[in-house]
Amino acid sequence: MRWDSSRPVPWQRLIREWLIYVGIMIAVLAIFFRDSGVVGAIAGLLVSGPLYVLFGFVMAKFGYQRRSLKEMGTPQAKSKRNGEAPGESATGAGRGSPAPTRRTSGGGNRPKSKPRRR
Repeated sequence: MRWDSSRPVPWQRLIREWLIYVGIMIAVLAIFFRDSGVVGAIAGLLVSGPLYVLFGFVMAKFGYQRRSLKEMGTPQAKSKRNGEAPGESATGAGRGSPAPTRRTSGGGNRPKSKPRRR
């Protein structure tokens, strides 16, 4: 896709995701690296915030929209994306069998076996 300056940027989502990431990483660093200095790692985490938000801004302007966990879990969101009815699935009753071909003509094209000798 091309750059479009009118596309919205999900600022709250970007900042919330980064804050969750930083919180988890600070907890992990505090648990695993108690004895050594974690000041440099925490400074690196804080520097990563503006970089993450800037990268998210650029991707949003190019049209990238990540799905949320709620959208991934509900079948209605999947069917809306695919243009199906909410009760219809991709492999369900709405999908017919493929057209018969020479190779799929009902199984009659198998080679005949030789009669067994006793």
